[in-house]
Amino acid sequence: MSGPFKKTALTVLLMLLIPSLAYAARIKDLAVLEGARDNQLIGYGLVVGLNGTGDKSGTIFTTQTLTNLLANMGLQVTGNIEVKDVAAVMVTATLGPYSKPGDKADAVVSALGDSQSLQGGTLLMTQLKGPDQKVYAIAQGQVSLGGGFSAEGASGSVQKNHPTVGRVVSGAIIERGIEPVFLTRDEIRYKLRNPDFTTASRLADVLNGKLDGNFARPLDASTVELRVPDGSRGNIVAFLAGLEGLDVEPDFPAKVVLNEKTGTVVMGDTVRLSQVAVSQGNLTIEINTETTVSQPKPQSSGQTVTAPKTDITAKEQKAHLIVLEGGTSLGQVVKALNAVGTTPRDLIAILQALKAAGALQADLEII
Repeated sequence: MSGPFKKTALTVLLMLLIPSLAYAARIKDLAVLEGARDNQLIGYGLVVGLNGTGDKSGTIFTTQTLTNLLANMGLQVTGNIEVKDVAAVMVTATLGPYSKPGDKADAVVSALGDSQSLQGGTLLMTQLKGPDQKVYAIAQGQVSLGGGFSAEGASGSVQKNHPTVGRVVSGAIIERGIEPVFLTRDEIRYKLRNPDFTTASRLADVLNGKLDGNFARPLDASTVELRVPDGSRGNIVAFLAGLEGLDVEPDFPAKVVLNEKTGTVVMGDTVRLSQVAVSQGNLTIEINTETTVSQPKPQSSGQTVTAPKTDITAKEQKAHLIVLEGGTSLGQVVKALNAVGTTPRDLIAILQALKAAGALQADLEII
């Protein structure tokens, strides 16, 4: 182990040796308000202006859509339509929880037929609907591939990135918003980003302490219900703004995360061990092969002969036996292993063995 890997691994281990201190996080970082969520929108449309990279003539839905579009504009089309400069696409966008009519959002355009590239195309006016089939946004504009392109010649082709998916930046104009439900209720709910019974209980205690009453109660590991005081029901925004900056000390389960590729080990300060003995030693085997050459005497009928010579050496370092008492903390574990020169990769192997033996009181996750 040498170079950047050794430096990074040792840095991680040294950071783990620092005594952990309780920390607090703001409510706005720990939880979200129930009902304040994004909503997915979808629509079907056409991208025009392509330089011969659109759908083939056999793509029936593209020709039908183009025919209907021209008919709505008062132009009756008969016969076959060449659609090599037109592509049928699916258009998606996200409606934010506080979006209002007139706001803009990005629209993602994805080829639906056999178009080769959407480079240089323009998305025509496309209705974006929600699951209730109501129109919430209208999308239109220039399609940007973000540096992607494709080109084809008589005997070869070249492609960069993914040319059949693009984005219309700020191309979706919101026509209908969704009013968050909690703004009109007498009770609101906080949803924890990382469900935990202890954190939910602490959140309720902090809210009750701020409001000087029994207004909040945890419903489960992820939900805390808050009753809005009578004096704040007419101004929910100011009421919530005064609460979201409050500090809450979060709790989390004991967990160890290992990355065998980089030798990184990350452990929380709640990791504990049962009483166990750990022995770790290294075995090094070196194999060296040399080739010897035997030359015949001058003017003889002999031939040059080569013969391999192999030397095998085995070296085993002295193993260290460490006894860890029950309830040993993270800092004590790392200090003990560092004292005998344990490398990060050795530490990974030891932690996996401890988990297999049932002595590691924590979840072990390998990434």
